[in-house]
Amino acid sequence: MGQHSEDQDYLEVLRQAKAGSKRAREYVVNRNIGLIKSIAKRFLGRGHEYEDLFQVGSIGLMKAINNFDESFNVKFSTYAVPMILGEIKRFIRDDGMIKVSRNLKDLAVKIKAASEKLKKEYNRDPTITEISKETQLNIGDILNALEASLVPLSLHEPVYHEEGKDVTVMDKLTDQDNMEGEMIDKLILKELLLKLEKRERQIIILRYFKDKTQREIADLLGISQVQVSRVEKKVIEKMKSMLE
Repeated sequence: MGQHSEDQDYLEVLRQAKAGSKRAREYVVNRNIGLIKSIAKRFLGRGHEYEDLFQVGSIGLMKAINNFDESFNVKFSTYAVPMILGEIKRFIRDDGMIKVSRNLKDLAVKIKAASEKLKKEYNRDPTITEISKETQLNIGDILNALEASLVPLSLHEPVYHEEGKDVTVMDKLTDQDNMEGEMIDKLILKELLLKLEKRERQIIILRYFKDKTQREIADLLGISQVQVSRVEKKVIEKMKSMLE
């Protein structure tokens, strides 16, 4: 990385990191680990584990790498601090927003067990009505518990792995409508989901976060595949409008 003219050498590393060099990114992260640790420790004692805060702070650092511009005329660390702080504060805020009650969590466990049992019996995913009969819970409670257990943290939350890499909610949405990355970075998925109608929210959660097919969702909710397709298309357009 060079022993002399360190500032210029470091700027070159930052350019490479921003361009996607894995080696350069690792160098920048390692050089700024102390910064992340220091900021993360400021938020201890608020009900969050240090490891979680550190990981979220690391996401902030990666955003700083992606968005850093030499024309800012500031040191990279000076630019990175508010990015790391912002990411951790957002995490704490949104985590509080999506906390669910112990009762809903317990219901979700009960529902999952019943669903697995019925799936083995019927050799297919059970419908909500069948789960309701098995658990003696009303359909509204089942849907609420499933929804609460499935909502991820944000657009950058990994929802599953594909070909050895994390696929995020943002990846799913941008595949559908090519929304601006800069715009998406400023929005929290929870806020978007809350603006959807209940059935729309349920279908989006099952479709994109649980990676269910339209047929599987139709069977699960007791509606037609055509209805699922129409709702999915409508919601994508609605979420795009919200972002704009």
